[in-house]
Amino acid sequence: MDSLIIGGIVFGCTFGGALGGILLRGLLPDPHLSPETKDVVKLGTGLIATMSALVLGLLIASAKSSYDAQRNGFQQMAINVIVLDRSLGRYGPEAKEARAALRNAVSATIDTLWPAGGSRTSHLDAPEITQAGTALYNAIQKLAPENDFQKLIQSQALQTGTDLGKTRWLIIQQQEGGIPVAFLVVLVFWLAVLFISFGLFSPRNGTAITALFICAVSVAGAIFLIVDLDQSFEGLIQVSSTPLRNALLQLGQ
Repeated sequence: MDSLIIGGIVFGCTFGGALGGILLRGLLPDPHLSPETKDVVKLGTGLIATMSALVLGLLIASAKSSYDAQRNGFQQMAINVIVLDRSLGRYGPEAKEARAALRNAVSATIDTLWPAGGSRTSHLDAPEITQAGTALYNAIQKLAPENDFQKLIQSQALQTGTDLGKTRWLIIQQQEGGIPVAFLVVLVFWLAVLFISFGLFSPRNGTAITALFICAVSVAGAIFLIVDLDQSFEGLIQVSSTPLRNALLQLGQ
């Protein structure tokens, strides 16, 4: 889902609903605009507003949870990269090829997910990342330990490499997003109904229309941020590459 498109749809539904309510007010006979009718509409819209607030809270929690999970995944990946490089360094000069393969894997991940041009076209499951990870694992397996210490280091390095692969695929699964489309559809419908009721009992003047416009922009902005937060590699709010870049600087030391 494109967050800008979703935000535009929400704005169109809400502000369009408000304008439709204002137009509908001029078509309804006076009995339909009586105080008793207003009270019934207010009760109904109050219920809808409460349900909308609950769903909005659920969407915010879901999007924040998805974003935090991916951010924490990259932080854990950066930690494992540094630990693996330090372990290979303790193994000895024989692990030079494996350490070079580790650097290539980290560089491939950064270049693929955060390209210099800023136009990312691949995801964490890109073939180049898979190939770099496979080359790293194979390089560790090729090590020929000459003593118990090197055997222990190789075993730990293989386990850390496996953990890196697990973290990578976990992040890939989490990139699908955690916001159900049905929630968004129902929420937008409820918001449109609310704004129709606002317009229905609003006076026809510039101040009222401006207020409804600002409210519609605010609601659309909130939905935009939620959807954007749920897409951690697209839009304005993205997972930072800083952990992996810092880890890359630590390699070979």
